[in-house]
Amino acid sequence: ILLLIRNPKDVATSFYHFTNAMSPLPSYETWDDFFVAFMTKKMPWGCYFEYLSKWNKYADDENVMTITYEELKENPVLGVKNIAAFFGFSLTEKELQSVVERSSFQSMKKNSQKTHGAFGNILFRKGGISDWKNLFSEDQNEKMDKAFEEHIGRTKLGTKLKYEVYCKA
Repeated sequence: ILLLIRNPKDVATSFYHFTNAMSPLPSYETWDDFFVAFMTKKMPWGCYFEYLSKWNKYADDENVMTITYEELKENPVLGVKNIAAFFGFSLTEKELQSVVERSSFQSMKKNSQKTHGAFGNILFRKGGISDWKNLFSEDQNEKMDKAFEEHIGRTKLGTKLKYEVYCKA
């Protein structure tokens, strides 16, 4: 099992834009309204912290490889090499470069009309990291940090996310 996790602040930011673009989902007039819903577990897919907490039980399982979105953005070649090794695939240098290129956000966004139709524009927005800094107030940032620490801060997955997001930022 490949478990891809992401900074909860960017997850919230991405969900905000996604839910407002998808008519069947609840939309929010303001970021502040969305933030309250996100922090009070009123998301259609549940609470991200609870999701991470449940997956943390399997973090040491030899059949589970955890990688962060931030790791893949920082070094996609190393990420693909590690994923291939985990699944027992050996890739030539040419195959490795092809996978890295074809799985890049830019490539997937470019092909999203073919692969996902009109839904592609909703799924592939920016693909960056730290976009949360454009929406979060200082108070919201502190509340998210506190919730992170309370729910998963001392867990294996929490430690991995903290390292990727805070120590490398």
